Amino acid sequence: MQRNEAGESTGTAPAVSVRLRLLAAALLAAHLLVVGWLTLRPLDVPWAAAANLTPLEGIRAAFAAGPLEGARRIGEGLALLAPLGVLLPLVSGRLAPSALSAWSSLVRTAAAGALVSASIVMFQTAVPGQVVDVDSMLLNTVGVVLAHVAVVPALRARLRRSHAAYQGATPKITRVGLGPWTDVLSAVPREY
Repeated sequence: MQRNEAGESTGTAPAVSVRLRLLAAALLAAHLLVVGWLTLRPLDVPWAAAANLTPLEGIRAAFAAGPLEGARRIGEGLALLAPLGVLLPLVSGRLAPSALSAWSSLVRTAAAGALVSASIVMFQTAVPGQVVDVDSMLLNTVGVVLAHVAVVPALRARLRRSHAAYQGATPKITRVGLGPWTDVLSAVPREY
């Protein structure tokens, strides 16, 4: 695939414009700052619960406290890093329409979300008042995947439609003949 002067691809796969990528990068930086402030600030609490290292144990405990508390806990976990599911593919500029790249985009985004969530959990071990919870890491990763699956295919379709509208006719490239030295080289007998 070739790129033109603006950095956009001229092949069949549409590229994300530079302005949109810069906007997504600014939104990603702002979102990560807010997430860092929410999850890594020291809390002044009289006591702290023990760390939860058993998967789904914290969710069970939240539902044991009531269905509203369980729904709040799941909603917070899913929503915290969900914007990464949309912002990361926009920042990378990879919104290609092929099925293989769609799966690889989902895997890359899920892995990045899991790494960000694991980093937050690791940093929380050194912050007073913050409790390490493996369920938050699982919910954050699922939130990233759900946001990616819900929004990115629609973005791809919209990008393809806008790309097709502005693309115009396919340029014709003239055929290039053989090089000038091919006649000379073909006259030389080959030795085997």
